[in-house]
Amino acid sequence: MADPEMSVSPYWELTFDADGDTDGRKRDRLIAEVNPLQVRDLVVFAHGWNNDRSMATELYSRFFAPIPSLAPSTARIGYVGVVWPSMRFTDEPIPDFPQSMTATATATAAATAATGRPGLDKDTRHALLETFPGRATVVEQIARLLDQQPDDERALEEFGGLVRLLVEVPPDAPQAGFAADLLGDGEPEGVPEMFAGSTAAVCEEFARTLAGHESPGAVAEFALPNPWKGAQELLRQATYYAMKRRAGTVGERGLGPVLGRLAEAAPGVRVHLVGHSFGARLVSFALRGLPEEVGTVKSVTLLQGAFSHYAFAEKLPHDTGAGGALRGRQSRIDGPLVCCYSQHDGALSTFYPLASRMAGESQGLLGADRSFAGFSVAKTLGPKWGAMGHDGVQAVPGTVKLTLAEALQPAKLPVSGCVSVDAAAVVRNGGGPVGAHSDICHAELARVVLAAGRIK
Repeated sequence: MADPEMSVSPYWELTFDADGDTDGRKRDRLIAEVNPLQVRDLVVFAHGWNNDRSMATELYSRFFAPIPSLAPSTARIGYVGVVWPSMRFTDEPIPDFPQSMTATATATAAATAATGRPGLDKDTRHALLETFPGRATVVEQIARLLDQQPDDERALEEFGGLVRLLVEVPPDAPQAGFAADLLGDGEPEGVPEMFAGSTAAVCEEFARTLAGHESPGAVAEFALPNPWKGAQELLRQATYYAMKRRAGTVGERGLGPVLGRLAEAAPGVRVHLVGHSFGARLVSFALRGLPEEVGTVKSVTLLQGAFSHYAFAEKLPHDTGAGGALRGRQSRIDGPLVCCYSQHDGALSTFYPLASRMAGESQGLLGADRSFAGFSVAKTLGPKWGAMGHDGVQAVPGTVKLTLAEALQPAKLPVSGCVSVDAAAVVRNGGGPVGAHSDICHAELARVVLAAGRIK
């Protein structure tokens, strides 16, 4: 059952929609074939932001490629790629991916750099239309305002309303309860704060952050950034908010139950979950969707996870009445939860904490400290808004911290509990503003997956 698009075999695909509903034909094929093919270890990988299935498939093919030669000759490994509706802005390069920046996006990025005028290239428009079906009119209105950039604060407020309309879901929709990484005592999630206040103020703050990122030596107080550049970043961050919400939905309502059905049909198959970016959130939330009796998940490896580093914490250091949305869920793994992180990840060190603060992951919007001239907003805003992929698992007692070299030493990786692995030695390449966020296709990280799963 070799797949011409895939570097390994046997390979299956699981496809989910935004509400976590799965393609039953593909699910049933996996369940029917895994036993006859004598698979003992099944590596299930969930992508983060991508434009389409082909890009996700290429990521999986490249990441999986070294595993057969790295694994013991006795191993019987199967592979699954999870495909779910997420998107990537086409000006975000992915290391070594030839199609990661199309000619259109390259030309748009060059024009933006030369003129300082943001716009929405046709590939990003297409991605928005694919990711948010039924919102074509809203997408076109957003594109028009970004192209025209009226010198009018009311136009920015109109833009904010359109972006909110693009990403919102009805209160009773399946996705509505999956945006939060941190939960208080019965607190509802509510509307992200970036949509609750002044759009102009939010766009100004994003523009100042971008200006500081592009010119680290600049003094923010004297900069006069284009607020429409901040508006484009607001669109990006609102889209990521929607993807984050979807990731939780697909994990708990989709992948978790599928793993339960797989465990019924093939109880001897050992499952190893791997997720990149929002895909790391997806596989983590799958632990909430696992049927109580299922113990087949033997490891979880998070690569540059784009969700709160407190997600597994029982209590938050700054608010003991609150905790992570996944508190204690690592106990559902019959093995370790391994979180790989890197200081070279610009998306998680610069924009994730700012966007999380603006989305209301903790109290306060537009705080007093507006000094964003440095590269790392995480350092400025402090640990409240940090991401897994920036500094690893936080506030979980007993978490082990290792360098990548240490994690790859024989028998060094713990067989249970949370482990934070500093992967900066290999996760280090990539252009701005996201940095090395997608630089994950390395044999060393494939070895981490094998070691975490104790694959023999």
